[in-house]
Amino acid sequence: MSLAERGPTIVGILTGGGDVPGLNPCIKALVYRCVDEGYQVLGIRRGWAGLLDYDGADPETFGRCFQWLEKNTVRTIDRSGGTYLHTSRTNPAAVRFKECPDFLKSHYDNPEGKKDFTGHILQNLEKLGVSLLIAIGGDDTLSYAARLHMEGFAVLAIPKTMDNDVFGTDYCIGFSTAITRSVNFIHALRTSTGSHERIAVVELFGRNCGETSLISAYLAAVDRAIISEVPFDPHRLGELIMDDKRRNPSNYAMMTISEGATMVGGSVLEYGDTDAYGHRKLGGIGMLTGEILKKITGEGIIYQQLSYLMRSGAPDSLDLMVAVNFANIAIDLALRKNFGRMVSLSKGTYTDMPISIITAGQKRVDIHELYDVNQYRPKVRHVMGKPMFLY
Repeated sequence: MSLAERGPTIVGILTGGGDVPGLNPCIKALVYRCVDEGYQVLGIRRGWAGLLDYDGADPETFGRCFQWLEKNTVRTIDRSGGTYLHTSRTNPAAVRFKECPDFLKSHYDNPEGKKDFTGHILQNLEKLGVSLLIAIGGDDTLSYAARLHMEGFAVLAIPKTMDNDVFGTDYCIGFSTAITRSVNFIHALRTSTGSHERIAVVELFGRNCGETSLISAYLAAVDRAIISEVPFDPHRLGELIMDDKRRNPSNYAMMTISEGATMVGGSVLEYGDTDAYGHRKLGGIGMLTGEILKKITGEGIIYQQLSYLMRSGAPDSLDLMVAVNFANIAIDLALRKNFGRMVSLSKGTYTDMPISIITAGQKRVDIHELYDVNQYRPKVRHVMGKPMFLY
């Protein structure tokens, strides 16, 4: 069916940023509910890149940037991880010349600069007849959704990120599966670590928020956990981890570390060019820490960077439930024409927040309540009254 033959109410759906388990079930639930409510659904490919790359004067770009979604289109996508619509880290408010589609490059005065193509995005949404846009993403993706809301466009946001660091919600799609994967891999790694009587350093995703390292360490009962929020002294860590090793009847020790962790007086290990949101890639602090621990302790080290294994594969049951429920809340908001909202979990209860809350602060581990800064390990004593994932 052509665009002209579509009904007047078209809902656009996109996923941006890193993929996580639970995105496909969310997409499927959105499509099923939209169809049942009489909406047409336009899937936008590769996040904000689909809207940026679409040239209304060139019909061939439509198929590369969009796909009409029906129930039969998405019937089985919930059985796998990742995102059916694909994803990118495109930021239409700050597009570099080399990342700009050719038909828009004439807008640049300086090829070294960046250009804000929000006007182009809004024009494309109007040409497509999209009356509501549902963005599923982390704080970067959703911050641009908030920008479109400020421009007067009807937007709803669904938070997803493996780091669970979107401000304004206790939970983001993908977090539970990432923790489940991490705990399982940590326990599996005990086999080799114990057999060789070594120290295992497990590096986990987590740029600014150390919740993945903290909660994985807490649930897998590892000896020490280094998080993004607290700089650590490797010599102190070496003393602690060696004491752990000596106390273990099997003579080994394990620790987790956030990729965004820093040593006292040091800085975050980054590499490569900045992305569209100003971030460089992280990784390697676990390897560096392992090398230093080997020199300090004289012990053998096993370094394991879990990386994309944390976010790969099908979602667990919690991520399935939250993904589907977030989708249904979003459509409930749409039916009430309550736009400019982000669906949320707050203290175990489904709710919604103003989309502006995404940029109102940064979500961090509650150090006082959950972490022992001297012992470098989780310190969870009182959970009464706390959210399911403790903060």
